[in-house]
Amino acid sequence: MHLTRRSLLASTPLFLAGCVTHEPPQPVADLRPPVDPGHLAMYAALDDEPFPVPAVDLGGIDPRFLRREVAYATPEPPGTIVVDPTARYAYLVREGGRAIRYGVGVGKEEAFNFRGEAVVARKAAWPRWTPTPAMVRREPERYGPVAGGLPGGPGNPLGPRALYLYRNGQDTLYRLHGTTEPGTIGTMVSSGCVRLLNQDIIDLHRRVPTGTRAVVLGS
Repeated sequence: MHLTRRSLLASTPLFLAGCVTHEPPQPVADLRPPVDPGHLAMYAALDDEPFPVPAVDLGGIDPRFLRREVAYATPEPPGTIVVDPTARYAYLVREGGRAIRYGVGVGKEEAFNFRGEAVVARKAAWPRWTPTPAMVRREPERYGPVAGGLPGGPGNPLGPRALYLYRNGQDTLYRLHGTTEPGTIGTMVSSGCVRLLNQDIIDLHRRVPTGTRAVVLGS
């Protein structure tokens, strides 16, 4: 068979294609900052609880909202809990102008957020949760089936600990508590309560006694 010039040129790309080496695609570089080993330890799984407390996937949390000690100027005395809904932080005031800062999730609407002074009149480990009547009225399909409450456990939205805020001896129905949705920390998502990462609420619960003063700033 005789190859004409035209047929040879037409077949050349096929010959060349058979000789090309195709390198495998290179992995995309991970541009996220490295996770602090101290935070890995801080948010590791806890195996000394009645129910599992899994490790927090720090890749899904903005590093700004991880627990740390910071400089914090406030007129509030040491031992006070200060919640700043706008910044999405809760502070435990310490001596010397310092505070332990925790990232929080707050009410999805400003009207849902508690404001002003309160007292931690009750502390609970693995608390029972009951939606408020207002929550049931607002979202009956979501909260109606659990209107009678849920016992403490892994599926309970209060998480492993809760601090109950009272004012003038009356329950405000607002709590600082854990969460089953760690990715919501730093957002406006709750029905008014202040949610913390589970390891953080365990830490705060351990540090504050009943009777601790709490101040929730205005948005």
